[in-house]
Amino acid sequence: MTCHQEDTRDCFVQEGKMALPNTFFVGRTGSKFIIAMRDKKKIMGLKCKKCNKVFVPAREYCIHCWSKIDENWVELGNEGELVNYTVAHYQDRHLPKKVPYILGQIKLQGADTPLTHVVTGLDPADVHIGMKVKAVFAEKPVNTLLELDHFEPV
Repeated sequence: MTCHQEDTRDCFVQEGKMALPNTFFVGRTGSKFIIAMRDKKKIMGLKCKKCNKVFVPAREYCIHCWSKIDENWVELGNEGELVNYTVAHYQDRHLPKKVPYILGQIKLQGADTPLTHVVTGLDPADVHIGMKVKAVFAEKPVNTLLELDHFEPV
């Protein structure tokens, strides 16, 4: 029997949330990006030779001219500037940190695009645009973007 909005006498409704575990394939370019963080503790970007822009996280094509850039790797600095942020107050077991935590957009030395990541080591009330932050890498391999564990104030 199909339940219709106008007749729900014989319908059972169970409200709740459902976790949907999944596997995400990051591809060849994303894998090189994560492996460089894991094995060398380096953040790598890709440079468009036509536009002269450096992208992080790494991507296969330039977002400005659509040139293929997946072989033009450049090493970026491990420090950068916070160009935007939000303070997360919603707690979910799938999120990387306990709330409240800062999710910032960091423009790394040598990059033209910001990398979004967790910023720790300060009270959310003290965060501000323009502050200098540095990368802190995971102590043990995790084989995800969390090879870069977080950023903290310089």
